[in-house]
Amino acid sequence: MASFDSALEHVLVHYRWVFVCFFLLPISLFYEVWLYTRNWIVFQLNSAPRQHDKKVRNVQRQVKQWQDSGRRTKMCTARPGWQTMSFRQPKYKKTMFNVNVNLVDIINVDEEKRTVLVEPLVNMGQLSATLTPLGWTIPVLPEIDDLTVGGMVMGTGIESSSHKYGLFQHICKSYELVLADGSVVTCSKDNNSELFYSIPWSYGSLGFLTAVEIQIIPATKYVKLEYKPVRSLDEAVSVFKEETLKTTQNQFVEGLMFNKEEGVIMTGNMTELHEANKVNEIGMWYKPWFFEHVRSFLKKGKSTEYIPLRDYYHRHTRSIFWEIQDIIPFGNNPIFRFLLGWMMPPKVSLLKLTQTKAIKKLYENNHIIQDMLVPISSMAESIQMFHDAVQVYPLWLCPFKLNNDPGLVHSSNNGDEIYVDIGVYGVPKVPNFHPVNTTRRIEEYVRKVKGFQMLYADTYATREEFEEMFDFSLYKQMRNKLNATEAFPDMYDKVNKHVRE
Repeated sequence: MASFDSALEHVLVHYRWVFVCFFLLPISLFYEVWLYTRNWIVFQLNSAPRQHDKKVRNVQRQVKQWQDSGRRTKMCTARPGWQTMSFRQPKYKKTMFNVNVNLVDIINVDEEKRTVLVEPLVNMGQLSATLTPLGWTIPVLPEIDDLTVGGMVMGTGIESSSHKYGLFQHICKSYELVLADGSVVTCSKDNNSELFYSIPWSYGSLGFLTAVEIQIIPATKYVKLEYKPVRSLDEAVSVFKEETLKTTQNQFVEGLMFNKEEGVIMTGNMTELHEANKVNEIGMWYKPWFFEHVRSFLKKGKSTEYIPLRDYYHRHTRSIFWEIQDIIPFGNNPIFRFLLGWMMPPKVSLLKLTQTKAIKKLYENNHIIQDMLVPISSMAESIQMFHDAVQVYPLWLCPFKLNNDPGLVHSSNNGDEIYVDIGVYGVPKVPNFHPVNTTRRIEEYVRKVKGFQMLYADTYATREEFEEMFDFSLYKQMRNKLNATEAFPDMYDKVNKHVRE
């Protein structure tokens, strides 16, 4: 029996692509079709608004059960860790009072107010599929289909339009929550503003998020995307900064660095029209993975394409940025794309659910997934630091405007400030990579330049170091005011590496 288990473990570690291609891909496709059909029916029947209050009352009922049971442990959502986009699973849920929060629907699109009201488990693919046919979109639509609104609010969300609109939290108009006492409250900039500014990044430690009102803007058919190759780090930083500051000219700005000296900076704008023979439907299953398509412009030189809007928004979904190449190494081969590409990608949740202990250990010791948000003035130094620490490429570069609002994350001066998200996803190529020591060095650097670490990723900082990175003043005040300290674990107790596996 032991030999069979060892053999199975060997196959799952070294030939995982077999399991993914012939088991996870069909299941992922079936689930996606079912979910799309279910969401379309619910929206068309307009049943979400009628059911929302009922679902919120169910959350309140469970909070009342927690109170009646003597409040022996703290509360958290019952959503399994494998269903989230983080590659880690939380251990703390096993010892806490789990509350089922089945809030998965778009409640209402108000074209007059230019807002959409959604429940927190609505994801980005669901939002774009609903809004785009109506001629609308949200200003910041993060690029992976399965990212949820709740995750974008309680953690953070960013997209290539963030240099213009800010982070996902900055396009949210109001939040509805169930608090520790079981009451339902709605907060906005003008109503209960202290709570409104405390919610983003709070990781579900102030209450249960039940609805979010989000700004919408008119959508068009295409994005006119310009690719600009750069041949040195100095050129990359210079072009990136220059294009980022053109907020009236560029709706989208993004960069991919393929090594420390070579990359492609992309700028885009929504448009209804297109030039002949320049439309590229990059979302089609037979098309190359987007990051490989971008890499081709290092040889082709500067170029322009017109990409359908939804294809642009979800350009990194099929290849999960570039993580899928470590799971299906031949996935970008034209033969594979033609035969099985229409089932891509496998659901991240299913990849997590089917991970063995050996695969988890392999990922932990030989893999890094981090998003570090640093001032754009530190961009060149930060890229050099990541190169020295891990040498993982491509690097994702996404600029964003950080407002000087109250709350956990805001600019360090009196006005808005431009930051850049440096996304590092992959296998380090340095010989001395150590997951704990390397990540702690990176975290120390980010604190030094007054940056921030996205909370979905591994956090090895001590509590004291973690609290240096964020402004906890209003957050702690609201935790005490709402009696959340005895009801919910705080941020650190939900994100540090010791509570994740």
